[in-house]
Amino acid sequence: MTTKILALTDALGNLVRFELLPGHRFDTVGVAPLLAGVAFDGLIADKAFDSDAIIADLNERGAKIVISQHPRRACPLAIDLEIYKWRHLIENFFCKLKEFKRIAMRADKTDTSFSAMIYLAAAVANSR
Repeated sequence: MTTKILALTDALGNLVRFELLPGHRFDTVGVAPLLAGVAFDGLIADKAFDSDAIIADLNERGAKIVISQHPRRACPLAIDLEIYKWRHLIENFFCKLKEFKRIAMRADKTDTSFSAMIYLAAAVANSR
């Protein structure tokens, strides 16, 4: 069993919310529920989130778009490379999560217990 974790962190790298997806689903499927009801001024993401629907949603919100572009994109967007460097915060968050063996090994049988472990691990990581 594989599970994808889509996470949204704040500017300090603290968990705001996350979505669990089956391992075989595209990342873009979980973005709408992840961003629903959250106010933000910009989104920093990698190539997995480069989709016209996501970019249109961010434009409607008036958010700054800092998403690495897929090479297949015909008309690439200009991104601020200095801001893109801050993407390491989400990478650091996932590294902190993977320190917990139960999360790295996906030891929990249900999504509910796996979600609880993610919240617990994020709380422990933030308290350090």
